Amino acid sequence: MDQPKNIDTNKTRKNSREFYNIFYLFYPFVDIFLRPQKRLLFQELNKLPKGNVLEIGIGNGRHIRHYGKHRVTGIDTSDKMVHYARRFESENVDIIEMDGQNLQFQDQSYDYIVLSYVVSVVENPEKLLAESHRVLKKGGKLFILNHFTPNNALKYLDLLFQKISHIFYFQSFFDINDIRTIQLFRLLDNRPIGPLSYFKLLIYQK
Repeated sequence: MDQPKNIDTNKTRKNSREFYNIFYLFYPFVDIFLRPQKRLLFQELNKLPKGNVLEIGIGNGRHIRHYGKHRVTGIDTSDKMVHYARRFESENVDIIEMDGQNLQFQDQSYDYIVLSYVVSVVENPEKLLAESHRVLKKGGKLFILNHFTPNNALKYLDLLFQKISHIFYFQSFFDINDIRTIQLFRLLDNRPIGPLSYFKLLIYQK
């Protein structure tokens, strides 16, 4: 499936930022829904040696404590999300307002990168993954937690909702393999989560 064409990228990003500046008020309810999926993410990440983690799309940051031993940098384009998440900053946690499609970090800066419900909401997932590849160390791991349209009855719901999903700044009909830059990484693990495999944790290596 082709990615949507960006007629005015700056306008799209501004509108998306404004949307999530409002949406942050409802994020605690979303957190409750996403908690089981994120539990698996942290279980897998915390099995790995201590390292520098970059989470792109940190949201309200309430989950930061689950990173345990790792050194975490969390970024988000929403200044409201960043303001809220900064209450969880510590010696091992930095929160920065930044666009994941234009990372202001040096090449090979991070051991692990987390994209939790992000790849289907950015306007240019190709660039997001290219930037993730650039700042990830050689041999580093990329964790993608997201919904992925399955080849079952749920795909028809995704197709139906796709007609209005742009209002909420995300793609409902979504296949990771439609993003060409995912080929920069090697898939290590594919973990279905929940009924009908609608959510998955994908673990890649650079």
